[in-house]
Amino acid sequence: MNSPISYYKEHSEAYKSEAQRLFKKMTALSMLRLSVFLVTGFGIYFTFQYWQVAIVIAVIGIAVFVYLLSKYTDIKTQRNFNKALVEINEEEIEIASGNFHERDKGLQFQDPNHFYSLDIDLFGRGSFFQFINRTTINEGTQKLADALKANNVDAIKSRQEAIKELSSKPKWRQHYSATSSLVEVETPAKSIISWLQGYQSFLPNVMRWLPITFAISSIVIFGLTISNIISPNLVGYWLFLGLGITGVYVKKTNVLASNTDRVKDTFRQYTLLLDLIENETFTSKLLQQKQQQIQLDTEKASHIFKKLSKSLDALDNRNNIIGAIFGNGLFLTDINNSYSIEKWIEQYKTKVADWFEVVSFFDAYNSLGNFAFNKPDFTYPEIQEKGAVINANSLGHPLLDKKKRVDSDLTIDNEQFFIVTGANMAGKSTFLRTVSLHIVMANVGLPICAKTSKYSPVKLITSMRTTDSLTDDSSYFFSELTRLKYIVDAIKKEPYFIVLDEILKGTNSTDKAIGSRKFVEKLVASNATGIIATHDLSLCEIEQELEDVKNYYFDAEIINDELHFDYKLKAGICQNMNASFLLKKMNIV
Repeated sequence: MNSPISYYKEHSEAYKSEAQRLFKKMTALSMLRLSVFLVTGFGIYFTFQYWQVAIVIAVIGIAVFVYLLSKYTDIKTQRNFNKALVEINEEEIEIASGNFHERDKGLQFQDPNHFYSLDIDLFGRGSFFQFINRTTINEGTQKLADALKANNVDAIKSRQEAIKELSSKPKWRQHYSATSSLVEVETPAKSIISWLQGYQSFLPNVMRWLPITFAISSIVIFGLTISNIISPNLVGYWLFLGLGITGVYVKKTNVLASNTDRVKDTFRQYTLLLDLIENETFTSKLLQQKQQQIQLDTEKASHIFKKLSKSLDALDNRNNIIGAIFGNGLFLTDINNSYSIEKWIEQYKTKVADWFEVVSFFDAYNSLGNFAFNKPDFTYPEIQEKGAVINANSLGHPLLDKKKRVDSDLTIDNEQFFIVTGANMAGKSTFLRTVSLHIVMANVGLPICAKTSKYSPVKLITSMRTTDSLTDDSSYFFSELTRLKYIVDAIKKEPYFIVLDEILKGTNSTDKAIGSRKFVEKLVASNATGIIATHDLSLCEIEQELEDVKNYYFDAEIINDELHFDYKLKAGICQNMNASFLLKKMNIV
């Protein structure tokens, strides 16, 4: 297969050419419509004295004009679809070049009380979420964020298979995103579901047949009037009777129309997306389950949504005064459309939540499949029940440039604890986030940045970015202690992989050294697995006392009065620190 960038460039050009071809076709149809309008106008003008001929010309001209307008609208929709596909492919090229920092940061999903979301650049500027997010629906965005924060170690292989399959369907994924992006939705799905489930019908069952009977009667009355069998005055009385029947329910109909006006775009969007899901062939178990979730025995979900969309559009036509008067007076259109909508709600309101969930699921998983497609050199971890927690070859950070990234091998067994030392800027914090993202990505089902990886699933918990809080009147040190207590309580209930970065920074160095040592000893005694990065070399002495503790470091060297880093993880204790050198180098001291 071609590289992702080659795919995007090729399809961007193809969709751009198609959009240009459709634009030319739209221009031709516009000119043709204008010609039909002029020909019809002149035809009526020159044959006006022969009114029968003029009527025929008018009818034919209007019919052709409406047909051409319909074709124009269809082609315009196709052009907009192709333009959306061009934008998707060009955006992928931009993101691949590193230009993604102006995208949605997902800051609303940050949670300082979460297991790890605040610490590992999961959200925010330059974050993993900002890099992978391609969702087009608010509920899909939420579901993607939830997946990244789930800390779920169950059914990883099932998620891997689903992501692998979606990664192999770039065309379908892009069509899904383009289709979704063309419909602007204002009302959240959650609000729609709540409204549907709480809706109380106001029309009696007699309205099932009354509008049809009334419409037939109107046609008969018209026929008798034209035949001069009955007086034309009866038509007026009949019209007022229909308006009177409609008027009984007009207030409640207005409320229904107001509510449906806000949701009709959502239903139109979901109709198109459900159709795409239903008509695609999936082989992975998870995707098949989601596909079956929207299937009913008698009818497809997309067809059911389409019926409601037609009723919603029909009810919206009541805003046309002339149509409202004659439609309600002669055919009870408001009552007929409202009854159809109410019966739809009554029959399907319990199913809508499932349908909405499936659409948002595919919206979220398309982002995951897209990431996997963009990273063909990444590998899916081999999931194992026993063995090392992580045994990775050439493990790197997934957001760093491949040409500049320095990878390291990592093997950490269950109940092992690593103490990582190193000079400032040598790579300790990046390494901690690399290991953390390996765990998060592997649990989600994504491929990770490594040549190979064997992984025993484990939940992640971190303490790397504790802050003070003026709102809660808590000091930095108290906040840090609260976070450490949170970790201790969590590991009592189930195993976690613990990642710590320079703990107890809010106290003096002696107290910090003693406290850090006692905390690590407690974690090891609790059979915890994890990594702590520190500048305190005295903490490394624990390796001599506890077999499960291992020392690693990142080195720094001063060569020709310049600071050099190799960013490689090495066994042992760092001996080269660089704070004094940097202070002098920058003329601070």
